[in-house]
Parts: sequence; C-alpha cells; structure tokens
Amino acid sequence: MNPTIAEFLLIPSAYLLGSVSSAIIVCKLMQLPDPRTQGSGNPGATNVLRFGGKKAAAITLTGDVLKGFIPALLAMLLNFPAAVLALVGLAAFVGHLYPVFFRFTGGKGVATLLGVLFGWHWAVGAATGVTWLLIAKVFKISSVAGLIAALLAPFYVWLLLGPHPSIIGVTFLMTILLYWRHRQNIQQLFTGKEGKIGKSSDH
Repeated sequence: MNPTIAEFLLIPSAYLLGSVSSAIIVCKLMQLPDPRTQGSGNPGATNVLRFGGKKAAAITLTGDVLKGFIPALLAMLLNFPAAVLALVGLAAFVGHLYPVFFRFTGGKGVATLLGVLFGWHWAVGAATGVTWLLIAKVFKISSVAGLIAALLAPFYVWLLLGPHPSIIGVTFLMTILLYWRHRQNIQQLFTGKEGKIGKSSDH
C-alpha cells in the first residue's frame, strides 16, 4: 500500500477506534448501569470501578489503553514519519475524549494516553505508568496520579525517544487536553473534595 494512502487512512481510523467507549460497551455486556448515569458520569475505568467492581474496571481500562496502543504501534511498525506518528496518537486520544459515536462526550484520557505512549515506545509507556502507580500509592487519588504522570510524559518522550518536536509537541498538547478534561477534578482538589481511588475520583 502506498505510504501516503496508509497514512491518510490510519489517522481517521485511529480517531474512530478511540471513539469506541470501552466503559459503555463493558457495562452493557456485563449488564451494569450506563456509566454516564452513575457516579461522576464519566465513561472511564475509575468510575466503572465505583459501581461495577474490579473486573469491569480492569476490562474497561484494558480497552481504553488498547485504543491508543494499537494505532500508535501500527504506525511505528509501518515506519511512518514522526509527524504522522504524532497525529495518529493524537487522533486516538481525541477520539476517546470527544467520541463521534457518543455525542462527543468521552472519558478523561489517562489510559488512552498511556496506550499511545506504549505504542510509541514501551519504555515511555512504562515510565509514565510507573509514575501513575507510585503517585496513586502515595496519595490514593486517581486524578492526582493521572495529572502528574501526564505532566511528566513529554519529558519521558524527549528522554527516551529523542528530540522529535512533533511527538513531544503532540504529547504536550495531549497533556493540556487531559488537564482540561480534569478541570472539575482540579477544582475539587483545591477544595479538598476530591475522593480517594474507588470512591469518588475518576478518569
């Protein structure tokens, strides 16, 4: 296949894949309530954990990670230029945040960002994931872990992938979008109302 055609097809395909809501599908298959009507109303793994339990949350988390991982890895395997790698990752991430299938109302992006980073390079994903786990262990607040891990993600990309302005820039853009989607969580953190993991914080 002509690389130009492949690039043209993969970017919108990544967005469409990102638009598939793991939380809504998992809850429907497991006969659980629609996550948009429960807890925080966010279709993400942490909200599913709140009312659906660990198994449903784990499956949701896996799905959200894979939405970012699969297109990013495919772009890497096809040896696309850095700018295309960046756009493919961004498309999958934006699809999760603003899914065309669900009236452009999606999750908050931490898991899908992690999947994109793993697709670009396993070490970048691992560094970001370990950061999330360490912060979550210390503070017991999901949003804090996600916000700090995302903030460090552009640094990990630069350190482990090298100086690719397009990839670093897109990672920074995804971090900004993630912070925007977490604006309510940030307000709750400042007012002391943000809950612990499994209670009232969410992705």
